[in-house]
Amino acid sequence: MSTDAAGHATQLTRDAVAGGADLVLVLGGDGTINEAANGLIPSRVPLGILPGGTANVLCNELEFGNRIERAVERLGSCAERRIAAGRVCGASEPRYFLMMGGVGLDATIVFKVNPRWKAKAGKLAYWAAGFPQFFRSVGQFQVRVNGEQRQCGFVLASRVRNYGGDMQIAGGASLLSGDFEVVLFHGSNPIRYSAYMAAVLLRQVQSMPGVRTLRAKQIEFSGDAHVQFDGEYGGGLPASFEIVPDALTLLVPPAYR
Repeated sequence: MSTDAAGHATQLTRDAVAGGADLVLVLGGDGTINEAANGLIPSRVPLGILPGGTANVLCNELEFGNRIERAVERLGSCAERRIAAGRVCGASEPRYFLMMGGVGLDATIVFKVNPRWKAKAGKLAYWAAGFPQFFRSVGQFQVRVNGEQRQCGFVLASRVRNYGGDMQIAGGASLLSGDFEVVLFHGSNPIRYSAYMAAVLLRQVQSMPGVRTLRAKQIEFSGDAHVQFDGEYGGGLPASFEIVPDALTLLVPPAYR
């Protein structure tokens, strides 16, 4: 079955679970996978994924790659693993996410992306939306994590190492862990964020001055900033991210750690 509107994958998945399905297989991008996960949680019906989107972050995290033939081959050897998920709570209905939640700069870029341009140009649409942001002051917001209050311009709470498909910010994150790897970016000067991005491309960002990495199960945000989860726009603040243990059954390669 194909989806024809936002949220349709969630409803299709719920219908499949209600109808007694013993497996849900999704061919699509991270947004479609996110919708399917929201329809599956908290059932124990396994989710299998195949690449079909712009970045395919989750497929790359599981080392399926972006070629369907290779992904199908690897999917056949996967095992069922029960994993935690993230949940974003804010002004709207709570939503689950599997990969990451971001607040600040990267969510602003997601907000600015033109959907039609994204459909035609793929990842280039994100670079086009992001480039102007590195010439203006980065807005600040408040973060409360592990009992400490901080001011940041960008926070990433990740369950995966991959970011944007082929970059890496949270190098110690794992779908099999029971928490987020949280990366906090301090400062408002756009030159600083240009340096952060260069360090991301070199996979050296966590050693940069102004960047702090920690582990957490809950994060609270306040102020004025955009939110994204699994690459989809999630509105504005206030909001919180929290870990939901034992949330989803995912087909995972045996070698994944």
